[in-house]
Formats: sequence, structure tokens, C-alpha cells
Amino acid sequence: MLDADQQADAEILAISVDERPEQQMMIDRVAEEQNRTIDFHILADPDHAVIDRYGLFNADSRRPVPHPAVYVIDREGVVRWKFIEVNYRIRPSNEDVMAALAEIG
Repeated sequence: MLDADQQADAEILAISVDERPEQQMMIDRVAEEQNRTIDFHILADPDHAVIDRYGLFNADSRRPVPHPAVYVIDREGVVRWKFIEVNYRIRPSNEDVMAALAEIG
């Protein structure tokens, strides 16, 4: 998703409540179904400590999962852009995220 110049200034991280084996199953499924590789780190937060700090854990759902969210955080740790959605099927476009990165780049 990031070209070489962007990789010098930005890093993509995902946080999941899934343990590493479940994450790997998702990575494998994306590779098989979408013929793509995930080229960013996925961090495990099974106790949802980080997710809770952002108020994203949805304990009321059939399978308690965090709300989908994307944050663009600058080098000083300030959240400069965010996308939060209660419907796990709705995600921001790559273009939206890239535009947010460009704003702080």
C-alpha cells in the first residue's frame, strides 16, 4: 500500500483481538481469496487492553469484536485523522487513508 518514499515516513500497523494462529488464518485467507499479501504488521491484543483505551471494543455484538477503526497519528503521537465505524463491513478507502497521510507528510 505504501511506496518506498511513504514507507520512510509512515508505518501501517493493525491491532486485533485474535491470537497469532487466528491472525495467520486470516492472512492465509486473504492470500487465497484475494491473491494479495498483507504487507504490514498485525499486533495481537487478545485482552483488548489497547483497543479498550480507544473505546472501540463492542461487547454487545454476537461475537465481541472491536469496531473497525483507522487512525493516522503523527510523529508526536497526535491523532490527526480517524475513521471509526460500528459496522465491521464498512472500512475507509485506501484513498481516504492516503489523503490523511499526505496531509501530515
